[in-house]
Amino acid sequence: MDTEILSRIQFAFTVSFHYIYPPLSIGLGLILVIMEGLYLKTGNKVYEDMTRFWIKIFALIFGLGVATGIIMEFEFGTNWAAYSRYVGDIFGSALAAEGIFAFALESGFLGILLFGWNRVSSKVHFFSTLMVFLGSMFSAVWIVVANSWQQTPSGYHIVGEGLNARAEITDFWTMVFNPSSMDRLIHVWIGAFLAGAFLVMSVNAYYILRNRHLSIAKPSFRIALVVAVISSILQLVAGHKSADGVARNQPAKLAALEGHYDSSAAADMYLFGWVDQQEQKTKGIKIPGGLSFLLHQDVTTPVTGLTAFKKEDRPSQVNAVFQFYHIMVAIGMFMIALTLYASWQWKKGRLFQQRWLLHVFAWSVLLPQIANQAGWFAAEMGRQPWVVYGLLRTSDALSASVKAEQVLISLILFTLVYATLFVLFLYLLNKKVKHGPEEHEHTSDAENSGYSTRENPLMKTK
Repeated sequence: MDTEILSRIQFAFTVSFHYIYPPLSIGLGLILVIMEGLYLKTGNKVYEDMTRFWIKIFALIFGLGVATGIIMEFEFGTNWAAYSRYVGDIFGSALAAEGIFAFALESGFLGILLFGWNRVSSKVHFFSTLMVFLGSMFSAVWIVVANSWQQTPSGYHIVGEGLNARAEITDFWTMVFNPSSMDRLIHVWIGAFLAGAFLVMSVNAYYILRNRHLSIAKPSFRIALVVAVISSILQLVAGHKSADGVARNQPAKLAALEGHYDSSAAADMYLFGWVDQQEQKTKGIKIPGGLSFLLHQDVTTPVTGLTAFKKEDRPSQVNAVFQFYHIMVAIGMFMIALTLYASWQWKKGRLFQQRWLLHVFAWSVLLPQIANQAGWFAAEMGRQPWVVYGLLRTSDALSASVKAEQVLISLILFTLVYATLFVLFLYLLNKKVKHGPEEHEHTSDAENSGYSTRENPLMKTK
């Protein structure tokens, strides 16, 4: 393999591994805010116990996210020097904003979140939890803005020519609110909420199946289920809006996502299938005219296909883009069905009597992770052959002095280090889950706390 392919594999590997953790931090942060907010409102110590437990998990995830994210910034300079020179003014400003406005907020209150119990008031601690959550949300803002600018560049001009050419910001806010940033940001946020919610449901399903920590596990599961139901439905809406933006701004990518070649024909919507790039045909189970209807509310309206673009301007791996996109959509629809069914069982009072359903939820932690990864792969591979859409080709973004064997050696080393970190993460996570939350005498604690102990529907034990 040549330097370009190896560099792309290396960056994809490091980003994919890192991206396990930030969505969990954001989603778990939201649930921590809800749990601690319920504790402040009701005074029920059950909510305090569950918050304390999940803060320990959050700290582990946050630490791995920071550790695995640093290496990517070095790769911009080592493997992608031409890219860094070209977009440094724009990408650098977004990364600087993340450090100033997001990471500083997140890390500044993290100490109070982790060690502030019994040292600060409950309201100050809740405020710290809220600030850490907002910091993680703001961090996603600037990362998504930087990436979205590569997809739909705006608010810039090109200075210099040839190898000295680079993009400079002419309007900072136009760069921030580029045509795809807000749609993609909402899509990423909701994916993160789902990652956190399904982690909480998975762990608590495990506890319920083993008849452990039930006073905490059942209300925790219900809190996460509410978040998951709302988020999974909203993700369907956000995904559709994002696809509309891709149709306007990146028609070649949309054509690859759906395996659509003929620009003179209406576009079908495939439930699943296979793209034959040599024959320029897609085979599978489809809804005739489905994509045309979603985009134009008319099943006969033609949609721009891949044949409208030169071969060198199309994604090189159309079938891979198609498959990743459809994996994401299929998992998204399954999560909607699963959470709605669980909600119906909750309403009927049978949620925790369905052991097969709890087994599904115990393994469901993998669903949003796979969907998030597949969505990013579809977005990034669908942008090819451009690293900055329509401006800079991926082949022109490499460092001239880096050799293929150097990239291969570093890729092997990264794989070993990241594999070690992942095994350590699973070991520590399993240890914390096996230990479980610290439980107290909730009734007497609530009575002695001075808070109201009025019934909360999430505390029902059915």
